[in-house]
Amino acid sequence: MSVIVSEEARKVLREIGLTSYETRAYLALLEKGVMTASKVSGQGGVPYSKIYETLNSLVKKGWVRAEGGRPRRYYPKSPSEALEAARLRLEDMVGEWKHAVVNELQPLYRRRELREKPDIWILRGEFSILAKLREMLEETKKELMVAAPLFAKGFMDAGVPLLSRLCDSGVNVQVMVTKDWGAEKLAGIEKVRVRDSMFGGGVIADGREALLFLGEDEATLVIWSNHMGLVKFARDYFQYLWETARARA
Repeated sequence: MSVIVSEEARKVLREIGLTSYETRAYLALLEKGVMTASKVSGQGGVPYSKIYETLNSLVKKGWVRAEGGRPRRYYPKSPSEALEAARLRLEDMVGEWKHAVVNELQPLYRRRELREKPDIWILRGEFSILAKLREMLEETKKELMVAAPLFAKGFMDAGVPLLSRLCDSGVNVQVMVTKDWGAEKLAGIEKVRVRDSMFGGGVIADGREALLFLGEDEATLVIWSNHMGLVKFARDYFQYLWETARARA
């Protein structure tokens, strides 16, 4: 085949989902235009025994059109049009994958009381911390414990609307803040207590995962973990601080 296409372009076609034979057939059509199956076979180096299977697959994937008649003729679609069709097809597939993974598999994972390899992550950067916080809040079903020192206020402000929604949905939400935090901003949350100071803080969701802020004047270390021993320790310590805190004014 005389058409010259870079190896990078061929690699992209393979990543999009075209087989080696489909790539050869499509490139042959790009070079020569409308052809019969036998001519595509000869120009593209596709075995004749595979050419109809190859062309029918390209039609199905949106890269080639077929014209009726005897013999049937094939011509390539615009590469940009074919790429858009591939993108839409991939989005549909991801939607189907998400339904199976999130609705069926994720609950099975969450129901496990113990995990073979508990994780401990050190989070860096505001974006990754906020993303993990939102993920935890959105997945909380029964109980949420929040200890928010003043230095974590920026992160917690972003989660206040979700906290109110969790309360409305029946989740037991307990929020503990320092006296200079401004507890009046938590008006939509029933269980709020105040302490003069806190060394660090954190969020504990359903007794299964914890996001911990460690430091005095700023979050010098932010850790997320689903290690059962660490989460239990954090939960017990929160409960101790809660019992010795005062109700908000």
